[in-house]
Amino acid sequence: MIALTDPDLLFPPEASARTLARALYAGIKDLPIISPHGHTDPRWYALNEPFPDPAQLLIVPDHYIFRMLFSQGVRLQELGVPRLDGSPVETDGRAIWRRFAEHYYLFRGTPTRLWLDHVLSHLFGIDKPLNASTADRHYDTIATLLQRDDYRPRALFERFNIEVIATTEGALDDLRWHQIIRDSDWQGRVVTAYRPDAVVDPDSEGFLANLDRLGEITGRDTGTWSGYLDAHRQRRAFFKGFGATSSDHGHPTAETANLSDAAAVELFNRIRRGSQDERERKLFRAQMLTEMAKMSRDDGLVLQIHPGSSRNHSRAILQKFGRDKGFDIPTRTDYVNALKPLLDCVGLEPDLAVIVFTLDETSYARELAPLAGVYPALKLGPAWWFHDSPEGMRRFREMTTETAGFYNTVGFNDDTRAFPSIPARHDIARRVDCAFLARLVAEHRLREDEAHELASELTYALAKKAYRL
Repeated sequence: MIALTDPDLLFPPEASARTLARALYAGIKDLPIISPHGHTDPRWYALNEPFPDPAQLLIVPDHYIFRMLFSQGVRLQELGVPRLDGSPVETDGRAIWRRFAEHYYLFRGTPTRLWLDHVLSHLFGIDKPLNASTADRHYDTIATLLQRDDYRPRALFERFNIEVIATTEGALDDLRWHQIIRDSDWQGRVVTAYRPDAVVDPDSEGFLANLDRLGEITGRDTGTWSGYLDAHRQRRAFFKGFGATSSDHGHPTAETANLSDAAAVELFNRIRRGSQDERERKLFRAQMLTEMAKMSRDDGLVLQIHPGSSRNHSRAILQKFGRDKGFDIPTRTDYVNALKPLLDCVGLEPDLAVIVFTLDETSYARELAPLAGVYPALKLGPAWWFHDSPEGMRRFREMTTETAGFYNTVGFNDDTRAFPSIPARHDIARRVDCAFLARLVAEHRLREDEAHELASELTYALAKKAYRL
């Protein structure tokens, strides 16, 4: 097992730079976690019930894990992943765990291995490698601990030193779990984020019915362009009432548009009637990103754009198991031309925050860093999803710092559904940043006092400021 307590983990091999990286890390390793964007389930914090067995906690919901196992011939049903038709799948947590342990070697060299080893050793006190021979012993250890009160969600939230965490809910969500959290006497800060994809993307399942439901919830006429926009404004205000400081948009591309009022009305009417014209549907998504940016300018919500994933690439898996089963694949993404309509509209606004992520690393140095390095409204989100790894984080800093600097980035966010892995993800990001800063000092490109200040900014202050937390 890789020990994340090793003082040299992810630090430079050169002695002087390694020593400085250790010193930088010592100054920031215990700072609170700011988790401004993610997908943990708010009901965990609302109900504060014990987590289920180790397999249901760590394996069944984690696409990082089952996509790798599936690539090596392990069927999803053998890992307990539910089928849409209700056909039988493995439900014995111990059997799922054993199968996972037998294949744990597949994760060698991956960030998943780092995260899981951190969880096993730091959270559950396990000091032996996970494999077929240790599977039952580790399962029993974890299962026993999960029944203790100090392993319930709220207790772990506090143990992880989380200052604030943002969940992500769809525009039609009633936020009942956030209401329960608010009504409780627990002091943990859990906020929501506005994710309107289901009511702005015509390709979303049940889109037209979703628009009807949006009208019912808000009392606005979502059969008209003006009523539809007013419905969004009302929902955004509702989400802000539950602590939201951001909206989030997972569009296939970063394409934006800035139509005239008359053209927007005409386009909306065609979409509302169920247009199947692919160009019109793309244009509507593009227009809605700009509309959301204009609303952010008015109400202060930070706009996050997460484009560039070809979702549910395998039709067979989508039909049998549904969405989000590990078959999302990065695609080439244009930003210079795609974002221009939005930036022409609001890009010079100093009080607007548009945070852009990418799965296309080739765009960092060529497009995103130069854009963020000049437009006041634009900031760069951290290395994301497939690139949320030591190498991905290093590449991000190397390709963006020269043009965008550090202060046009927004620190780190874990973007995870895997609650136990949050401390591991933040620890890895802190170590990678300290190593990068130490290298700059060793190359006489940065003073040591500046490196210490930047380490704190990248770990804590930038995320808190960027997300207005």
